[in-house]
Amino acid sequence: MGFNSLYSQKKFTVVLDAGHGGSDIGANRYYSDIGSVQEKNVTLAIVLKLGRMLEKNKDYKVIYTRKIDEYPSLTYRTDLANRNKADLFISVHVNSSPSTSSTTQGTETFVQGPNQNKTNLEVAKAENDVIFLDEKDKENFASYNPSSPESLIALKIQQSKYLEASLTIGGMVEDNFVKKDKRMSRGVKQANLHVLRMNAMPSVLIETGFVNNADDAHYISTEEGQQAIAESIYNAIVSYKKLVDRNVKEPEPEKPVEQPLKNDFRILLMSTPAKYTENDPALKGLKYILTIKENGAYKYYYGTTNYASIRDTNLKTAKDAGFRNAIAISFVPNQSLATGYYTLEIYSGKDKLESKSLILKSLPDIERNKENGVFYYTNGKYKTLEDAVKAQKELENKGITNTVIEKRIK
Repeated sequence: MGFNSLYSQKKFTVVLDAGHGGSDIGANRYYSDIGSVQEKNVTLAIVLKLGRMLEKNKDYKVIYTRKIDEYPSLTYRTDLANRNKADLFISVHVNSSPSTSSTTQGTETFVQGPNQNKTNLEVAKAENDVIFLDEKDKENFASYNPSSPESLIALKIQQSKYLEASLTIGGMVEDNFVKKDKRMSRGVKQANLHVLRMNAMPSVLIETGFVNNADDAHYISTEEGQQAIAESIYNAIVSYKKLVDRNVKEPEPEKPVEQPLKNDFRILLMSTPAKYTENDPALKGLKYILTIKENGAYKYYYGTTNYASIRDTNLKTAKDAGFRNAIAISFVPNQSLATGYYTLEIYSGKDKLESKSLILKSLPDIERNKENGVFYYTNGKYKTLEDAVKAQKELENKGITNTVIEKRIK
């Protein structure tokens, strides 16, 4: 999702979710020197530290899914975030692998998406198992099958618009773990986690370390380790918000309504002795051409408008089409010629029209002239250009096309 489509509210709302809780202790291991390390306690300690940091900044509104040792349903957690139109959802967890003890260690952050490999699937299953602890969750998710292609397609569509943003914040979190805390990062991954899939905002699930790795377990159990993790997540949230704010465009000030100009403007494409019909290649595909004959030359005008913006657009269109010398010409609307008149050149050619031609039969008052071996047939006298254009359109309706308006000065 492009960051431009994310918007900052008056306060940037962050939902902090301490994973598991209550009767669901989550991942856990017992160590002789530090006792039982339980996921629900580690996640709550980190979230409370993170929340306190965010609450000191007036730009943030912090919402907790839990602040004590209780188990909010997964439905409650996502509903809470959606109901408050959160800008960001951060779920904190502790990782584990099947073995009692493991050399596998480090952090990893998950965003919603189709499972990419078996390892991701195992993590997804471990997190999704807790669904059956809550009746409301069972009711909401009973029909959801993580291995169903239909379910995966639906999830992908639903979450794709938040994926880019989620990947960005996830990357920032993992970078901080590595650069600031010197932790080992297993990267940002995609998985189908229930706590993420229903969220209508960028969301990440952060695995802060492996409970069955002695080094990780000791680190995440200490005040210092928990504080460092909280600070890394906090710094990522701040950096992410700056990125969002930078990309959120201020609404453009409302432009004043464009006022029409006093005169009409047409774009003069060229002036030439040659007479072209409407679809002639010389006109380079431009439509809405008005041809006016004046002093033996045919002038070809493109478009007509009394708005400056459209005039400028028409001029650019003409130049882009290849008429590099095109210029905008001003016409006074309904201006009567002080001397002379407009007439319609109905036909020109080396041969005379036959008496049974459509033109001669339709137009009794037609005038014929011969110049330089060419016969010109004209009809009508009009004081304004608008009257001549109107008469020209009436002829087109009768089937007489390719006429030209001629301006004659007495």
